[in-house]
Amino acid sequence: MTPAAPIRVLLVDDHDMVRRGLATFLSVYDDLELVGEANSGTSALRRCAESEPDVVLMDLMMPDMDGPKATAEIRSRWPHIQVIALTSFPEPELLQRVLRAGAISYLLKNVSAEGLHDAIKAAHAGRSILAPEAAQALIQATTKPAPPGHDLTTRERDVLKLMVEGLNNVEIADRLVVSPSTIKTHVSSILTKLGVASRTEAATLSVRHRLVD
Repeated sequence: MTPAAPIRVLLVDDHDMVRRGLATFLSVYDDLELVGEANSGTSALRRCAESEPDVVLMDLMMPDMDGPKATAEIRSRWPHIQVIALTSFPEPELLQRVLRAGAISYLLKNVSAEGLHDAIKAAHAGRSILAPEAAQALIQATTKPAPPGHDLTTRERDVLKLMVEGLNNVEIADRLVVSPSTIKTHVSSILTKLGVASRTEAATLSVRHRLVD
């Protein structure tokens, strides 16, 4: 019986020592093959074009193109390539971004050689693995209340900005070249979404949470 071809892996990290350590991890296993290294998101795309790996180990914080952006590009151009996000700490925003970008797994860099090996095999088979710390960060991020103003539309933010400047409905309507009744509707919606009862409260909340420039 012909043995299965090794899983082809690309390392992406802007720190030479990290890549060297990961390369040492990979060399222990006969079923893994290191096919390239990259020190940025941009170079990762070039390497993918050259070698088309099966799995990419992707750092998140890099110059010129970060991990989530590079992951999105890779998954768009080469959907068959699986990406494992590999980082030093589970930062919730980056975690959500890279998973939305298409990463199949999220591991911390203190993962054991065996844990990394298992994750690469799982990714190649289409299965996800999340580090416990990353899973906890994801749970916390998804259960945290949304910040004030998260659901304001672009036009409502335009109106809110002019409210903060102290303009009344007629003045805002003139500035935005719409009718006062339209502005009245926008103001009512803004107050409802911000959970406040007056224009003054809306302006105060907007300044406190920097909802407009």
